[in-house]
Amino acid sequence: MKQHHPHHSAAAPTAEATTPPAPETAPAAAPAAGSPAVPATPPGGGEMLAEPVAAVPLTPEQIEDLKVRAAKADEHWERLLRTTADFENFKKRAARERHEAVQLANAALLLKLLPVLDHFEMALAAAQNHNADSFRTGVAMIQQQLKNVLAEAGLEEIDAAGKSFDPMFHEAVSQQETADVPEGHVVQQLRKGYKLRDRLLRPAAVVVARKPAAK
Repeated sequence: MKQHHPHHSAAAPTAEATTPPAPETAPAAAPAAGSPAVPATPPGGGEMLAEPVAAVPLTPEQIEDLKVRAAKADEHWERLLRTTADFENFKKRAARERHEAVQLANAALLLKLLPVLDHFEMALAAAQNHNADSFRTGVAMIQQQLKNVLAEAGLEEIDAAGKSFDPMFHEAVSQQETADVPEGHVVQQLRKGYKLRDRLLRPAAVVVARKPAAK
């Protein structure tokens, strides 16, 4: 009787899975001498926690110095407040005094002009009485009196007749050909100019001479 041995099929060799070795990590460089050490990142990739800073107690001398500095700061602040208040009061006082000075100056000028107004009323009364001589005399008196008052206030007339044209004080209205007056001189003054001391109030309106054209 033949014995049958069980037939075992040869199993194909299986390739074993090989895991590549992990790359070697270079060791962290040591911090340079004198540089602060950087704390390692905590596990899990969380944020680094700042180390608590220990409070340094102040010495009695430092506390006393801070008190002195605080007292000086308060003193300087109070002085600044007083100076600011004094300056504001000075500006208000100066503005008030300037306004009062202008009012007094106007009052003084008006007081000098009152007689001129009286003479105007007298001249009008003479005109109503048909007294031509009295009217003419009154008007002349008013003119001279008014000129005197304005001259005392600093008003000066600019008489440009026959003078060389000066653009600082004259305003050329037109030109006129003439041989009687040198070219560039004032032939006629149409309106007087006035200055308040050294300041020009109104230029004189003039006609300027021009050399006649050659025939």
